[in-house]
Amino acid sequence: MIRSSKFWVALILLLIIMIVAGSVLIWSKYDRSQPIEINLSPAPEISGQISVAGAVNVPGYYPLQEGDSVAALLETAGGTTAAADLDGIKLYIPSVNEAEVSQKVNLNHAGAWLLQALPGIGETKAQAIIDYRQQNGQFRHISEITSVEGIGTATYEKIKHLITVSD
Repeated sequence: MIRSSKFWVALILLLIIMIVAGSVLIWSKYDRSQPIEINLSPAPEISGQISVAGAVNVPGYYPLQEGDSVAALLETAGGTTAAADLDGIKLYIPSVNEAEVSQKVNLNHAGAWLLQALPGIGETKAQAIIDYRQQNGQFRHISEITSVEGIGTATYEKIKHLITVSD
């Protein structure tokens, strides 16, 4: 019985020595002197053009440089209209492969300058659209534009994906 208790004491001492030796070995491999490095990617450089649209006096694309403010961009676009909701400003950044979606021109509200931006619509046809709208009321469907003098199906086919009607 004494022999078996000596065996267990020796085994426990051997285990304790192994645990201490393993701990010392692990601790010696641990190097606290190496600093932790955190690398942040640099902020992308902002430049190019930005589309300013909605309730601004002169919607369009404007140059954008690093440090430009929203107020400066709105000022460049001729300021905001009386109907502008400055609490609802939106910023949309498309992905690289995203196709550009053009904003449609509302035939019931567009001014002559905006109508002239449509392919095949010059000053005379833009004024004809406005005159038609004033004489006949709002357009009910985009195809109704072919009723305007000087605008046929060929012109309609070129602009139908760029126009809309709404109240």
